[in-house]
Amino acid sequence: MPTRAVLFDLGNTLVDYYRSTEFRPILRDCMRCVSDTIGVATDPEHLFARALELNREAPDLAVRPLADRLRELFPRCGAVSQDEMDRVCRAFMGPIFACAKVNGAAVEVLDALRTRGIKTAIVSNTPWGSASQLWREELARHSLLHMVNIAVFCVDVGWRKPHPAAFQRALETLGVEAKDAIFVGDDPRWDIEGARRSGLRPVLLSLREEGRTDCTVVRGLREVLHLAASDAANVG
Repeated sequence: MPTRAVLFDLGNTLVDYYRSTEFRPILRDCMRCVSDTIGVATDPEHLFARALELNREAPDLAVRPLADRLRELFPRCGAVSQDEMDRVCRAFMGPIFACAKVNGAAVEVLDALRTRGIKTAIVSNTPWGSASQLWREELARHSLLHMVNIAVFCVDVGWRKPHPAAFQRALETLGVEAKDAIFVGDDPRWDIEGARRSGLRPVLLSLREEGRTDCTVVRGLREVLHLAASDAANVG
């Protein structure tokens, strides 16, 4: 079957942020930014130790929203207004968004797929269950939001990848069956396993795992165009 849709992960696929091994110093900065925003002096080492305890996801993949985690870390946040809580969450996300570096091929690839009539979507988890609105603003900041038909984040559906919910939401909105779609991501656990569970063709973006036999591996985003073209040629 020809490829009718290509779904992409966001972090370290379309936009580079940080690797999991690099998150601890960023988390420290996130905690500092929240402390500064709410004006509460805290022991940074004690706070960081507590933050590390929350730096894990539920075994059932249910999303735990960022605001809930911050209320647990900063009891003062329990009494603030929604507008103030939004400001606190934005402060937390500041160091993460500051890491962003758009993949040099992202816009080119998305535009080429659209020109070919292939639908596109972003399906992504968010750090600490951060709000999808913040991430849509982030996509707009990098001129990517208008380049895709839809962006679905884990907080939109209540479940993190590799749970099928976000994949299914995107496919339903696009009006495309899983067998006619490709999913491109950088993480074997969340992206490749999640796509496989959902019936999509998984494509791993990696410079180090070319020997994998359980999925297609590409070294760069432009190779996705060749995959889609190859599918069309095989049908023709």
